[in-house]
Amino acid sequence: MTQPLEQFVNDLLAAWNSHDIDRAAKFYAAGYIGDDVGQATPHRGPEGIREFLARYLSAFPDFHFALDELVVDGNRVALVWTAKGTHQGTLMNIPPTGRRISIRGVSLLTVQDNQVQQASYIWDVAGLLRNIGLLPEL
Repeated sequence: MTQPLEQFVNDLLAAWNSHDIDRAAKFYAAGYIGDDVGQATPHRGPEGIREFLARYLSAFPDFHFALDELVVDGNRVALVWTAKGTHQGTLMNIPPTGRRISIRGVSLLTVQDNQVQQASYIWDVAGLLRNIGLLPEL
């Protein structure tokens, strides 16, 4: 089952990187629940992932995710990734800065029937804020 999940993850990231929100949403089950450290409430279902992606693509229209590492265990996958982009739109009430960002994170996905059922997104929110000039370097 490892090989099909590796291909699933590659296809999922390709959908995200295509910036085609509807294409990306097809990877998520109707009952999908996604917890993100940068969001107050979980996203739910394909519509939740559409809203999430639209918000970030509006702020970073050139967003690109690179897969750094992948671990597969049964129907669960852990993705270590790096996202890069240019802050060109409002995000979290922060006006665009024009700054380039590079942040790292981990996504833990449960995949069943070729769809993401559940996810946890843990990423460097402080690093994002540092990249756009809102936090000092530590």
